[in-house]
Amino acid sequence: MPAARGLPVASLGDKLGPVKRLPRSEVSLQRAALLAIAFCFVWVQAVPVAARDAVEQGAADTALRGRLDAALSAKSLRGARIAAFVVDATDGREIYARNADQGLVPASNMKVLTALAALRAWGPSHQFTTEVLADREPGGEGTVGTLYVRGGGDPVLTSEQWWRLAADLWGQGLRRIDADIVLDDTAFDAVRWHPSWGAVSARAYHAPLSALSANYGAFETWVEPGASAGSPVRVTTDPPLPYLQIVNRARTVGRGAALRYHVEPRPGLAHEEVHVTGTLPAGAARQRVLRRISDPTRFAGAVFRMQLEAVGIKVGGEVRVAPAPAEAVKLRAFRGLSLSEILNRFMKWSQNGVGETLVKGLALEHGARVGTWPAGTAAARAELEGLGLSLGSLTMLDGSGLSYDNRASPRLLVSALRAAQSQFGLGPEFFASLPIAGVDGTLRRRARAAHGRVRAKTGLLTRVTALTGVAEGPDGQRLLFSVLVNGFRGGARGAMDALDVFATALTK
Repeated sequence: MPAARGLPVASLGDKLGPVKRLPRSEVSLQRAALLAIAFCFVWVQAVPVAARDAVEQGAADTALRGRLDAALSAKSLRGARIAAFVVDATDGREIYARNADQGLVPASNMKVLTALAALRAWGPSHQFTTEVLADREPGGEGTVGTLYVRGGGDPVLTSEQWWRLAADLWGQGLRRIDADIVLDDTAFDAVRWHPSWGAVSARAYHAPLSALSANYGAFETWVEPGASAGSPVRVTTDPPLPYLQIVNRARTVGRGAALRYHVEPRPGLAHEEVHVTGTLPAGAARQRVLRRISDPTRFAGAVFRMQLEAVGIKVGGEVRVAPAPAEAVKLRAFRGLSLSEILNRFMKWSQNGVGETLVKGLALEHGARVGTWPAGTAAARAELEGLGLSLGSLTMLDGSGLSYDNRASPRLLVSALRAAQSQFGLGPEFFASLPIAGVDGTLRRRARAAHGRVRAKTGLLTRVTALTGVAEGPDGQRLLFSVLVNGFRGGARGAMDALDVFATALTK
C-alpha cells in the first residue's frame, strides 16, 4: 500500500533507548527553582490585589464615616452630647468612633446588658415557677380551706397564663376554696419603684414591681362616646375585674369637638379606682388607654380569682397578701414561658417591668435572701464580667434604663454585642430578641429605608435617645454599632430620625 500523503515513509524504531537519570541533587535543584518561580508568580499577582482591596476598603470606610458624621450633624441633635462606636462584626475592626468610651445615659439600651446577664445566669430555656399551695389536699370533694399563691418572679404572667393555671387546678380536682386566696410576694422586697426614678406617672411603662404579677402590672381602658351629646361616655377595662372600679365623670359633646379626656388610676384599700374625666365628641372612634396599676400583687390576685371562677372553681373568701406557711401543701408548680420567649417581649417592646423583675431575680440566683435592686444589679455586673466585659464605664442602678443616673459607653455596649455573638449558648436568642427595622417591636415604624437589615435596641427618655445593635452592609458585611445621645434640644421625633439615618447609613 503506498504511504499516505504527508506522512514519513520511514517509521520509528520499535524500542526506546535507555533513559538517562539525573542525579538526585540536580532534581532537587530543579524542583526548588520551579517552586521559587511559582512563589514569585503568586506573590507578584497577590500583592497588587491585596493592596487594591485595602485601598477600596479604606475608601469605603472613609465614605461610611462621612455618612455617619452627616447623620450625627443633624439639626435635631445640635447641642447634644453624642457618643458612637461601630466595628466589623467578624474581626472587631474599628470603623467609626466618636467619644466611644464616654459614659452617657443609655435609656433602654441598658436592657442589652440586662438581657445578656439573664441569659448567662439562667440560659435561654429557663422557666420561672409560680407555686400554688393549700392548707390541705382537695380530697374527694375537691375542697380546700385556704389557697396560697407564692410568686417566683415570673415577669410575663398574663391573664391567659393565669387561666391556664386555674384550668390545671381544675384538672387536679380542685372545685372550691372555702376561705381566702393568700398571695405571697416575699421573694422580692416591697420597694415597688426605684428611688432614682423620682415621681412616677400613671403610664404603663412606670408599672410597679412584685414577685407576683399579672399583665406587666398594667391594664387597658376603653373609652367611647355615648349615644348623644350630654350623655356619659362608655368605659370598659381589660381585664374586666371588680378590682378595677370605674369612676366615670366624662361626658359626650357635639361632633367635631376636640378629644379632652383623661384616665387616672387611684389606689383604694382592696381595689383600684379608674377615674375618667373630660369630654369625647359624638361619633369619635373608641379610644384605648394603657395605665399602670398601683398594687401589682393584689392585681395579680384579682386576675387569678377571675380565672378560677371562669373554670368553675368557687372562691368563698377574700384575696389578701401574706406569706404562705411552711406547712402548706404544694398543689401545683406552674412553669411559665422560657427565658428566650420572655426576652422577646422584653427587648422587642421594651417592657420596663420585665427588666426590673429579672434584676431582682438575679439577686436570688446569686444567693440573696430577698430580691432587691442593689443585690440584683451587683449580680448582673458579675454575670457581665463573666462574659469578659470591662465595666469601667458602667453605672447600673436598674435593669430597664429608666434611671437618669445610669451610665454606659458605646464601646461597652458594642463589646456586649460581640460577647453575645461569640456565645453559642445565648447569642442566637439574644439577637433574635432585637427589634427589626421597619418590621416589628419598637422599630416597626422606624428606619424603614433599612427594612429588615438592622436589628437594634431602641432607647428614649426625655432629652435622651439611643440605638444599639447590628446592621447588614451591602456586601453582607455585618456591623455592630451603638450610638447614645444626651441633651438634644429639639423634639424626640427628630432625634430618633437622626439615629435611624445613622443606622441606615451602615447598610449602604
